[in-house]
Amino acid sequence: MNRARWLEVSVAANVEAVEAVSEILGREAIGGVAVEEPVPPEAFGVESAPRARDEADHLVKGYLQDEPGSRERLVRVRDAIGHLQAFGLGPIGDVRVREIDDADWLEAWKETFRPIRIGAFLVRPTWSAADADAGAIPLVLDPGMAFGTGLHPTTQLCLRRIGELELAGRSLLDVGCGSGILAIGAAKRGAAPVRAVDTDPLAVDATAENAAGNAVAIETAGGSAADVAGRFDVVVANIVAPVLRAIAGDLAARVAPGGTLLLSGVIVDAEAGVRETFAGLGFHPTARAQEGDWVALTLTRSAA
Repeated sequence: MNRARWLEVSVAANVEAVEAVSEILGREAIGGVAVEEPVPPEAFGVESAPRARDEADHLVKGYLQDEPGSRERLVRVRDAIGHLQAFGLGPIGDVRVREIDDADWLEAWKETFRPIRIGAFLVRPTWSAADADAGAIPLVLDPGMAFGTGLHPTTQLCLRRIGELELAGRSLLDVGCGSGILAIGAAKRGAAPVRAVDTDPLAVDATAENAAGNAVAIETAGGSAADVAGRFDVVVANIVAPVLRAIAGDLAARVAPGGTLLLSGVIVDAEAGVRETFAGLGFHPTARAQEGDWVALTLTRSAA
């Protein structure tokens, strides 16, 4: 049996260019993109001066299946990144590519992915025997090519908020579900029914598999907010700001009157634009959380 092979595409960028680079990689990558932030020296007990905002110190990663047509995708990524570099949108590194396979991916994650407490939840991989501590709700899932293991700040911001919202008996839609971690967390807190959609079939499969592994009922489907019928009490979208603004009308159409819209994946510098877009659609902010350069917004729609 041949193991799937992948091309890991990575680009270093400063915080102001992260969203633009993410949008480019997201057009071609399977399962969305991941953004690795620099680990601050204070995490190791070392004092340092604040990070300069003009450093290309974030790493944006996406994955392409190594198959016919992938080279053309790489050319499109390189051309688009080249245009960004020429435009002068902050320091942006060159496109780097390395080949990996499923086994390499999993083994690499086993070296770094440990149980992590995020608000009301304990996220752990299947190979860890860690028990939920102090009443934490266990979320058991393994990393894969669909992103959302709880390690990135945008996922953590969303998951913490899901642990705070009143969800029992409320319907919920997760747009851009990735691994399904947010939908699963919501279902474990009593949200029902829960639906999760993603434009990437790999993410849809990962969410269905992870939902089964966590013994929760989640309806999965391919597509985005525009492809879903009906309205929901809560809509969650952990997607980069340019995409949030592009599909704002579709997201708004899925929120029931008086419902809640939880948005994450927003760089601080893009927050004002996101707020303005959704204010024009009748939403007002009721909560805000920030971690590093990332922001999550809880918006409420008028009940009228």
